[in-house]
Amino acid sequence: MFEGQARHYVLLVILLAAAALLADQAPLAGEWAGQPTLFWLAVAIAIPILHQVYVWFFWRLELVHGWLSQRLGRERGFVAYAAGFSVLFVSRLLSIVSLSVSNRHSYEISPPIAAIISFLLLLPPLYLFYSVHKFFGLRRAFGIDHFDSSYAAVPFVRRGIFRFSSNAMYVFGFLILWIPAVLLGSRAGLLAAFFNHAYNWVHYYCTELPDIRRIYRGETA
Repeated sequence: MFEGQARHYVLLVILLAAAALLADQAPLAGEWAGQPTLFWLAVAIAIPILHQVYVWFFWRLELVHGWLSQRLGRERGFVAYAAGFSVLFVSRLLSIVSLSVSNRHSYEISPPIAAIISFLLLLPPLYLFYSVHKFFGLRRAFGIDHFDSSYAAVPFVRRGIFRFSSNAMYVFGFLILWIPAVLLGSRAGLLAAFFNHAYNWVHYYCTELPDIRRIYRGETA
C-alpha cells in the first residue's frame, strides 16, 4: 500500500521548497475574482498534490485490497473513482488559468509569439488525446488495470504518439498546462505549470511504476 510513498513525500518537499524559492523571484502582483495572486498560486500547487494523493490512495486500495470493488462493484467503483479523477484533473488546468489571469503580464511576450508557442505546445497533447482514444482507451488511461486483472495480459501500446515515448501522457500531455501562462504572460503561471509537470514524474516513479511492475509482473512501460 505504501510502496514508494516515503520517496514520494521527500521529493514533494524538495519540489515545494524549489517552488517557494522560485516564487520569491517571481512577481506575484495582481488579483482575480477578489483573490490575490498568492492565493491562486497556493490553489494551483495544492490541487495537483490532492489529485496525485487521491490517485495513489484509490489505486492502491483497489490493487491491494479491492476496496472499491467490494463495496460498489467493479464497474461502479471504477466509475466513481474516474469521476473524482476527472474533476481533479480539470481543476489542475482551471487553477492555472485562474492564476495566470490574476498574474497576467508579469513578463513581456508579444501576442504573436505567445500564440505561436501556445499552438506548438497544444499539438502534442492533441495528438496524445487522439492516440489515447484510438489505441489506448480512456478507461486504461484512468487506471482500469487496477480494477480489472484481465488487463495484465494486454500488451503495452506502441502506436500513435506512444511510438515516441511509452510515457507519452507525462512527456506530452501536461504541456497543455503551460499554455495559459504563455498566452497571458504570467510568471506565476509558469511556476505552477513547472510544479505540475515535475510532480507528475514523482507520481510516475513512486506510484505508477511500482504498480505497473506488480500488475504486469515486472514489465515497465
